[in-house]
Amino acid sequence: MDHAIYTAMGAASQTLQQQAVTANNLANASTPGFRAQLNALRAVPVQGDSLPTRTLVTASTPGSDMTPGAMDYTGRSLDVAVRQDGWLAVQAQDGTEAYTRNGNMELNPAGQLTIQGKLVMGDGGPIAVPQGSEITIAADGTITALNPGDAPNATVQLGRLKLVKATSSEVTRGDDGLFRPTGATQTLQADQTITA
Repeated sequence: MDHAIYTAMGAASQTLQQQAVTANNLANASTPGFRAQLNALRAVPVQGDSLPTRTLVTASTPGSDMTPGAMDYTGRSLDVAVRQDGWLAVQAQDGTEAYTRNGNMELNPAGQLTIQGKLVMGDGGPIAVPQGSEITIAADGTITALNPGDAPNATVQLGRLKLVKATSSEVTRGDDGLFRPTGATQTLQADQTITA
């Protein structure tokens, strides 16, 4: 079979991949905390004596667009926006710790804070909220609850959101849209200077 067909097929395949990335970026344009995936293609010369003029196309994804988006005030007590190079820690499906800038939290049926179904991590693990309590999240990530029927000053501290600091070179996007540390580091340490 002619090698030119392989070259054309490779270019078409990479173009389809680039369209998939663009479609994903457009579909998630209004998702809170979403980071657009950047995509680039590059030519790679084929090595060998018989094919000195052949080149193939390969994807060269430089990372994600870390430009901060606009912060929208929602008025929901479970919504937070992380400032600077801050990230919220969540538990990924495989049980490892991952990071997101999406601060749109919900309560699951077990009373735990989640972001898109992933458990939100506090400094001591997942954060549980007493049923029916009113939640307040402070700028430093401290979560307090006011139980039904209690006096307004009888709040209980439930924990603190695990906020970490990482630049775009310190994290990489996973297939699930969550970010993980690059290199040998498994988890990032909480940073008290990050505010929500």
